[in-house]
Amino acid sequence: MKSFNIYVSRRRFLKSAAMAGALAGLPAWFVDETLSAHAAQPKPLSANDKPGIGLIGCGGQGRGDCNWARNFGKVIAVADVDDNHAAEAKKQFNAEHAFKDFRKLLERDDIHAIITGTPDHWHTLVNVAAARAGKDIYSEKPLTLTIVEGKRLVKEVRQAKRILQVGSQQRSDGRFRLACELVRNQRIGKLQHINVGLPTGPREGPFPKQPVPPELNWDFYTGQAPAWDYNGHNTHWNFRWWYCYSGGQMTDWGAHHDDIAQWGNGTDEDSGPVEFDGKSLIDMIPGGYTAAARYRVECKYANGVTMTILDENTGTERNIVGDKNKTPNGIQFIGTEGWVFVNRGEIRASKQELIDEPLPGNAIRLYKSDNHMGNFFDCIRSRKDPICKVEIGHRSISVAHLGVLSVRLGRPIKWDPVKEEIVGDAEAARWLGRPMRKPYDWSFIA
Repeated sequence: MKSFNIYVSRRRFLKSAAMAGALAGLPAWFVDETLSAHAAQPKPLSANDKPGIGLIGCGGQGRGDCNWARNFGKVIAVADVDDNHAAEAKKQFNAEHAFKDFRKLLERDDIHAIITGTPDHWHTLVNVAAARAGKDIYSEKPLTLTIVEGKRLVKEVRQAKRILQVGSQQRSDGRFRLACELVRNQRIGKLQHINVGLPTGPREGPFPKQPVPPELNWDFYTGQAPAWDYNGHNTHWNFRWWYCYSGGQMTDWGAHHDDIAQWGNGTDEDSGPVEFDGKSLIDMIPGGYTAAARYRVECKYANGVTMTILDENTGTERNIVGDKNKTPNGIQFIGTEGWVFVNRGEIRASKQELIDEPLPGNAIRLYKSDNHMGNFFDCIRSRKDPICKVEIGHRSISVAHLGVLSVRLGRPIKWDPVKEEIVGDAEAARWLGRPMRKPYDWSFIA
């Protein structure tokens, strides 16, 4: 009994320490509210009702997510097209099974929740198959490769009555929630403009053909993308920089920061900008990475709010934080009476009292979560929507997808967020979806 009490006390101490770190730098009134809400949350699942977990995509991000998830359940099986990754994950999580084909993992009745940590171009097929198999889903961001995929995924998840949490964990960080509540309650006056600062992407190449490693099923990895040669720079972490797999930093970090911009603007569940005007600011190297490394996208919402999405080595005249020739990584909300800036390290405002003064009792308050993975497992039990439900993830990445498309076409795009259609541009509308290489199309999970 003594050793058990020591264990429980240590665990509580670690939780308290983690909570304190997450709330560091926030005003006292906001910290008090958060701690009170945390105390009222459901208790963790007991040893007798921990769900079985399956990890699909066993790279660094997938294993990181799964390491977090195993605090709430038991890892039963892992799946990856790279045998080395699967073996490492099986050992790390003491999983009973390892598969190359994720569909075999989804057949198991003892798996209740999956972690999708694959490259972006596999997210939707895995998630749709998981929903059809009756599994709840924690999916890495960006949620989809295309807007067509997003619309289908929303429909499939809702028809199957599954819980899907998008891994946009900034929603469970008090700094971002506070910033959005300040904006939504017009603490900075009427919102006029948003700056979204993202990292500059890599510009490298050309990359010659290389032999495919024996542990990697290259055709399966390539999936729905057009068939092409392995070059040592088009797998694992570097998939992000290839348009056939992803959208570069505009979809990788953009999935995070566009989401917060949408949250602050109150357009996160069912809307988005109506105009996009994007430009690539540097030519990519032939034979090298294909996703734009430096970029600028000007957006406009129906409510009159404008937004600039740009890489951090590009300046904007509306930058109100730091060097005018650069844009800090984060989100800047600019209103008629002040501004607020937030990123993963800080929240600051044009006047400190904008942050320090408590919001009134009748203020708009947003969904509270202080543990993104914990929120997912709480919702598995309650069957309530998580903080970043499928519709939110779809709408946030739609902003990024349309920005990428405007940059690639080099011209403005008009968007109807209600119908989810591009207006008056048939060529652009064709790229709302992409051809899927057989057999890795929808029939692969039929």
